[in-house]
Amino acid sequence: MAELPDFVSIREVGPRDGLQNEDPIPTDAKVRLLDALSGTGVKRIEAVSFVHPKAIPQMADADEVWQRAAKADGVRYSALVPNTRGAQRALAAGFTEIEVVVSASDTHNRRNVNRSTEESLDDIAELIDLLHGSGARAEVIVATSFGCPYEGDVDPQRVAGIVDRVARDGADRVAFGDTTGMGTPRRVRELITAVRDRNAHIPVLLHFHNTRGTALANLLTAMELGITEFDASVGGLGGCPYAPGASGNLATEEAVHMLHDMGVDTGIDLDALIEAAELAEELLGKKLPSGVLRAGPRTRLTPLPA
Repeated sequence: MAELPDFVSIREVGPRDGLQNEDPIPTDAKVRLLDALSGTGVKRIEAVSFVHPKAIPQMADADEVWQRAAKADGVRYSALVPNTRGAQRALAAGFTEIEVVVSASDTHNRRNVNRSTEESLDDIAELIDLLHGSGARAEVIVATSFGCPYEGDVDPQRVAGIVDRVARDGADRVAFGDTTGMGTPRRVRELITAVRDRNAHIPVLLHFHNTRGTALANLLTAMELGITEFDASVGGLGGCPYAPGASGNLATEEAVHMLHDMGVDTGIDLDALIEAAELAEELLGKKLPSGVLRAGPRTRLTPLPA
């Protein structure tokens, strides 16, 4: 096994990516979950998205949620935006870390935002200028990076070409979304290799879904390749409304459980994280996918002898 990093940064995406794919819950419940996650030691949280309420009614109260949330010192909060109007709302709310998204698959991009991938990239170039002009950082998320529910396999070189474009346009970082859960360790290696061959220095984050049960294997493979930033969602909340059959994201507590047992620090208190996952189950009124919630021991595992 390749040498693993000492520290991995996890961005908690449950309050946005997770809740966006559930039946709408009250604003009070969203604020409670966001505040609970802010107290776990996680250093990055995707808090809300500023989208039209007719498109994503689950995020209709984004402004109120963010206004009422107790922002924790040392936590970097980000918001997802689909267009200029969303970016303006995010900036007005005080966000300085803003994400925009494009699909590597043209079909998925059209299903998502009714534009071709190339048209979205043109829009994103303008958004990057707008965000930088307001002192904010721009992260470009490339959805369907490992496969598309409509087109099947996605060529890593196509994804690398998208990175070429957004890097030229000034993106501060890129993220690769395994929207359908088609990612495997092989696909992770091929994608990261293709991107690094052409843009070695742009910061990279990976976002895995667990549709086919490969999320943790993919995370380990990416760490072996030197990637140290990942998305995860409390309880395994999430999915994609434009990817039929896609199940939840990598559960944050499952990732933290594995990483800590391997001696990789995250700065996250696993007990507090599990309590936040239990709160999410209570607020949503259903069991979540995470196995850590129903299996022990929870923390302070004793590593096996070498």
